[in-house]
Amino acid sequence: MAKVLLINPSYDASYGGTKVKVVNPIYPTLGLSTIAATALQKGHKVEILDLSWRPYDFELIRNRVLQTKPDIVGITATTPFMNQLRDISVLIKDISKNILVIGGGPHPSALPEETLHETMLDAVLIGEADYSFCDICDGYPLSDILGIFYRDDDQIFSTKQRPLITNLDELPMPAWHLYNITDYHKISRLLCKRLPMTTAEFSRGCVYRCDFCASKITMSLGYRKKSPERCAEEVQHLYDLGYREFMLADDIFTSDQKWAKQVCDAIYRKNVDIVWTCTNGIRVESADDSLFKSLKQSKCYRVSFGFESGNDEVLKAFGKGGRATVEQARKAVKMARDAGIDSNGYFMVGLSTDTEKTMQETIEFARTIPVDMIKCSICIAFPGTKMFNDYIDKGLVRSFDWDEYMIYTAKNLFTHENLSFDVIQRYMKKFFIRCILFNPSFIIRRIIRGIRTGEFFWDAYYAIKFYLLPTTGNETKSNYYAKERWPQYDFKNRPPKPAHYQIARKSQPKVKKKLNIEMQR
Repeated sequence: MAKVLLINPSYDASYGGTKVKVVNPIYPTLGLSTIAATALQKGHKVEILDLSWRPYDFELIRNRVLQTKPDIVGITATTPFMNQLRDISVLIKDISKNILVIGGGPHPSALPEETLHETMLDAVLIGEADYSFCDICDGYPLSDILGIFYRDDDQIFSTKQRPLITNLDELPMPAWHLYNITDYHKISRLLCKRLPMTTAEFSRGCVYRCDFCASKITMSLGYRKKSPERCAEEVQHLYDLGYREFMLADDIFTSDQKWAKQVCDAIYRKNVDIVWTCTNGIRVESADDSLFKSLKQSKCYRVSFGFESGNDEVLKAFGKGGRATVEQARKAVKMARDAGIDSNGYFMVGLSTDTEKTMQETIEFARTIPVDMIKCSICIAFPGTKMFNDYIDKGLVRSFDWDEYMIYTAKNLFTHENLSFDVIQRYMKKFFIRCILFNPSFIIRRIIRGIRTGEFFWDAYYAIKFYLLPTTGNETKSNYYAKERWPQYDFKNRPPKPAHYQIARKSQPKVKKKLNIEMQR
């Protein structure tokens, strides 16, 4: 039996010092709870250290490792948190070379070979890691485990790609119970109606190819669904654990409208006093009156739409396929409002084919569409996306400092083909001024909603914070343990490339190895 410590990095450096702080997403990380569940099912001992709601603190990590004496430490990271992963890997190896240190999540999955060069990780899990991680805990040689890149004698090898899990119902319930539920009363009340809140998934994958989206890195292209009955069981389980709200993390929940309605009906039949929001998953062309009625009946009170742009040609160019149009977006919001469901609109400036004209159209569109919440960000080409790969091929990437890869950055990370970064920043600020701060229809709509729901004072509190915080340029920095000793990778002379699988080094027969640990204090 292995002792495992899973670590989720701090969000403070990405969300702490800009306007987006008012919607800092403080909730249990779904990816760690799913891989923990398969390990627990095999009898391993697993703990989770969630730093998301507090500043990065390497002393806290060190003390937890010395206390728990894990055989394996697993660290998840999106690109903005990659430098924390690097720092943690050095820290863990300083504590004991015998601890197996594993990385996973969107960034390591996108750049596994480069990640191993930049860290002291022993292996990187690629994509869907539920069973790959369990195999590591079981003690199989790394060369025999599908879906990983690993280090051996200062060389990097990879194994064959692991097939996707076709029957999601076979997975154990996510290990939400490993999180300290009292920590999740810290989330912004703009995101949450009832505390505490967590995340859930009813399906995995996406069939669309938006050039800025990194979701396919971990969940692959395609669409797999849990049964409606399993979805409802998970909702009941969340309630039994003490959660009173969940955010659905699915990429395209409503694309199969018949199944989505069946899920809502199954939740309704459970009659559990828990509310939820659909934070992704509502494409405007999938909007349907009867679907929104089913969502409302199952206690879903908010849906989010990825509008991105107010220009149909830009939408088509980055991957919406011409089906998600500005006109369809207006119809979708009306349907949600008619059903009594709040709507949230996501927008971007600096999309791959944006111009000043199209960004202005996005601002005017966002200003007039009657959503209840609005969020805008700079479009960042994250590793693993088509946008990033295109920028690499054209030599347009200017920085590989992962701390700067946040959607509210003030750093010029890329050379946009149509726009200077100063212009993109100017339109970002203009968006918030025109669409939120000086938009009478939005302000009146929020006031009326706040009075109706009893959330007026929360709105006023966050409005003041929002007004005082800068739009971009977060100055919150992580206090690293050993930045000067991080392994380096020469990105300029060896540009990153999409992950490809090689033939793994010949291994010994599949026999479980005994994991040993020698703690060094």
